[in-house]
Amino acid sequence: MSKRLKPIPKFAHEEEERAFWESPKNDSTEYLDWSKAKLASFPKLKPSTETISLRMPEDVLNNIRNHARRLDVPYQSLIKLWIAERAAALTRSPSAVRREAK
Repeated sequence: MSKRLKPIPKFAHEEEERAFWESPKNDSTEYLDWSKAKLASFPKLKPSTETISLRMPEDVLNNIRNHARRLDVPYQSLIKLWIAERAAALTRSPSAVRREAK
């Protein structure tokens, strides 16, 4: 005999739903029968990242690797972080960033 499941509440917006499922008071096994779950495949879903090839001088790359080692992070992650920070700064105030670079 299977356990009676609680009905999943209706949510006004995504934030409310997220808060509901993240709450330690709400156990998803009370709402869903996970034994009936099936693996889903989304073949047309586009990846959120794109692979690129970037050439840079060895001394610059070595410098970045040294910084990454000191920070105990992968050097490629550090490069992505620095590029994201710079792109965000350019988006906020392109003229201020240009003045800063001089």
